Amino acid sequence: MSPIQNHAQNKAKLISETRRRFEAEYVTDKSDKYDARDVERLQQDDNWVESYLSWRHNIVDETLKMLDESFQWRKEISVNDLNESSIPRWLLEIGVIYLHGYDKEGNKLFWIRVKYHIKDQKTISDKKKLIAFWLERYAKRENGKPVTVMFDLSETGINSIDMDFVRFIINCFKVYYPKYLSKIVIFDMPWLMNAAFKIVKTWLGPEAVSLLKFTSKNEVQDYVSVEYLPPHMGGTDPFKYSYPPLVDDDFQTPLCENGPITSEDETSSKEDIESDGKETLETISNEEQTPLLKKINPTESTSKAEENEKVDSKMKAFKKPLSVFKGPLLHISPAEELYFGNTESGEKKTLIVLTNVTKNIVAFKVRTTAPEKYRVKPSNSSCDPGASVDIVVSPHGGLTVSAQDRFLIMAAEMEQSSGTGPAELTQFWKEVPRNKVMEHRLRCHTVESSKPNTLTLKDNAFNMSDKTSEDICLQLSHLLESNRKLEDQVQRCIWFQQLLLSLTMLLLAFVTSFFYLLYS
Repeated sequence: MSPIQNHAQNKAKLISETRRRFEAEYVTDKSDKYDARDVERLQQDDNWVESYLSWRHNIVDETLKMLDESFQWRKEISVNDLNESSIPRWLLEIGVIYLHGYDKEGNKLFWIRVKYHIKDQKTISDKKKLIAFWLERYAKRENGKPVTVMFDLSETGINSIDMDFVRFIINCFKVYYPKYLSKIVIFDMPWLMNAAFKIVKTWLGPEAVSLLKFTSKNEVQDYVSVEYLPPHMGGTDPFKYSYPPLVDDDFQTPLCENGPITSEDETSSKEDIESDGKETLETISNEEQTPLLKKINPTESTSKAEENEKVDSKMKAFKKPLSVFKGPLLHISPAEELYFGNTESGEKKTLIVLTNVTKNIVAFKVRTTAPEKYRVKPSNSSCDPGASVDIVVSPHGGLTVSAQDRFLIMAAEMEQSSGTGPAELTQFWKEVPRNKVMEHRLRCHTVESSKPNTLTLKDNAFNMSDKTSEDICLQLSHLLESNRKLEDQVQRCIWFQQLLLSLTMLLLAFVTSFFYLLYS
């Protein structure tokens, strides 16, 4: 038996023992303290059981205690029934807690804007529900993929220090959502909170202390790229929190060629309605599931070759992306950004090229955070060994491309005997283990005034003189420098205000103690 098989067998035994003992030693006596849905899920979801076991180093006795505490909390706070209506609207509107963006390891960012939190016993219960709502929403969708907690302490005062709330957040990752914590990035912590976070370290335990990352504007970029950091952290993310709707980069099925699709195994006949006679790239194929293969089998029929020649002639309107992400299953080009032309350029479509670098068929599908905004063709198909597929992405109905929009490419190897029709692909994605799926994210970029190296702009889209470009760059440089100086001045003012507040409190404490000793 190989080490891998041995490990899998041991894991299965531990999962089975945990289920059996929890049912016999806990559920029998405390069934009224648990939500029946959690008990049922424990018997069916191996990954859920494994997450508790691994957090307790595969010690079953410790795992059972953790399950007991976690399940009682889940019923007490009604985790399975939490939704938007469970949270006061004002709490969702202020933006103290939300999910947005990714760190450099691809982990979701879980933002906690501490300056918007005021210690208040009347609202602490609702704030805890808000934390649970976001974590449960994320856990059901991602099933074990960790998050990076971003504790943003900028502009934070004494009124925001709430150790009970911090302890609850720590417990969420220690007990209620094991294995979901990648790290805790603490940004711009005031010196007043040094003592408080020494206490936090004791709550985390020695193993988890290494997950605390104390950062300033310079260090935070070691963990999160500037594209996902707000300007006050030295980033370039234009994101501004607002509600409704919920802020969440939830990847969903995009629009097909001629409008939204209702299911992934829907046939492509609906997508080709009224497509005859169009000269755009929206008509380059008769089926949504048919990729544009660059490698053509010489034995294919003449009609197929002629069809592909038409496709190639229409593809000349595009420039192939130059940058390449080299994944284990697919090479994806472009590597990071999809460039879309603006309205004036006359061409807003862009191209994603997938190349299969394995010896098996690779199934792929495309997801986006703005499914109502984009048409993607094909969005769910397969790629033969050594072949390439061109995916056309275009904004739908004149909607505007946003830098906040993201695309997710998902890919997994298929068995040689597997079919690649719509029904087979749908069943394949239902059954494929998550750890066998390759994922790669792309962000969007709209070209406004310069020609990108990759896609979509015509050769003569912009004609700027070298002198004009130099002037603009010089002005921009001066503007950025002025902005940086202004930010530094603001930060110094905030620090000075906090210092004065601290000194005032110390003086007040000293005077109070002095009079107490004087008259006692």
